[in-house]
Amino acid sequence: MVKIKSAEEIELMRESALVVSRTLGMLASEVKPGANPLKLDKLAEEFIREQGAEPGFLGMYDFPNTLNWSPNAQVVHGIPNNDVLQEGDIISVDCGALKNGYYGDHAYTFEVGEVAAETKKLLQITKESLYIGIREFKQGNRVGDVGYAIQNYCENHGYGIVRELVGHGLGRELHEDPQMPNYGKRGRGKKFVDGMVVAIEPMVNMGTKRIKQLKDGWTILTADNQPSAHFEHDVALINGRPELLSTFQYIYDALGITSNEEEEFRSSKTV
Repeated sequence: MVKIKSAEEIELMRESALVVSRTLGMLASEVKPGANPLKLDKLAEEFIREQGAEPGFLGMYDFPNTLNWSPNAQVVHGIPNNDVLQEGDIISVDCGALKNGYYGDHAYTFEVGEVAAETKKLLQITKESLYIGIREFKQGNRVGDVGYAIQNYCENHGYGIVRELVGHGLGRELHEDPQMPNYGKRGRGKKFVDGMVVAIEPMVNMGTKRIKQLKDGWTILTADNQPSAHFEHDVALINGRPELLSTFQYIYDALGITSNEEEEFRSSKTV
């Protein structure tokens, strides 16, 4: 059952989302060749706690770390280790935080040094598909409209859309209804109404849509070992239109990137 949020609850969720946004922004300048994932994971845990929040993933379903750390062909749910980052890697960093009883859940795929042109394009198209999907999260539309928009855009560029892993509702639980697949048919699924809050998160593979899982029980890989990208925002439906609760602006500030991609979805309260 979908849990509709009040205006007050949405503001609390914005606080949780921004804890994660600031954490990803802090990590942005640390994600570079030679960086140790376990050290960055500990840094993220401390930074979240300093903001009066708890790491949202640490211990959930027995997950051992603060960050989902998924380099290169890993799609999601990777576990940080001591394998230092290498020039040309990409790394999906998915992070959660629990504050005031509500979750934030937010992800970005970083480039490590100089990345191959075809990999840059994968990241670009995946991030663009995120906003294409968010644009469909509006009064009267349905879950399938978001999934169709993401799928159509990415498959038209020759990429594979992961089927087994999806976005989701968000609130007092990390995973609430509705499920938000990155594929689908227009006009199908749950209808969107004001007060819904969801995490929209395209997971897009350079090659096949098929995936496999490591024996650690967590790490998801592409079946053909080609790179995968993952971007995620927390979005509320307010007055019939999508509004971002999370932001990439802290990342962009750290990396010296200028972007207006969030402008149409932004409230003055976001940053």
